[in-house]
Amino acid sequence: MISISLDLMSTVVNGLLFPVVITLLALVLLTLWESGLAIGERSGGLARIEKDGCLETMAARARRRIDRADLLARIGPMLGLMGTLIPLGPGLAALSRGDLEVLAEAVTVAFNTTVLGLLIGILGFVIGRLRRRWYDAAMGRLEARS
Repeated sequence: MISISLDLMSTVVNGLLFPVVITLLALVLLTLWESGLAIGERSGGLARIEKDGCLETMAARARRRIDRADLLARIGPMLGLMGTLIPLGPGLAALSRGDLEVLAEAVTVAFNTTVLGLLIGILGFVIGRLRRRWYDAAMGRLEARS
């Protein structure tokens, strides 16, 4: 009974690797998109919103964009950790059998997913901090005008 449960758990966990890797790659693309949006905000997009003078619109946009950056900062490293741990189980099992090729592949996947997760997290954190600063300043100027 325990053996069946362990086999089932192993199958489920190993089945998560592909979705984790695909999600990490999608988050890299989303991070690049958010970086482009942040550059656009800094180079005039935020000033155009500010010129419209609607504090509620700016606050709603700020919340959405900061929340997305915060989500990247949190989810990226978590998925990177999952992508690190999932292949290490089979990799260590392969090491016990002396199969170094499987171990090398598992460690490579583990390192790659770790790096991607950390990259997403770092960029998400930086974008979120910058956006907070930019939107706080813009909203302060709008409030001062009102």
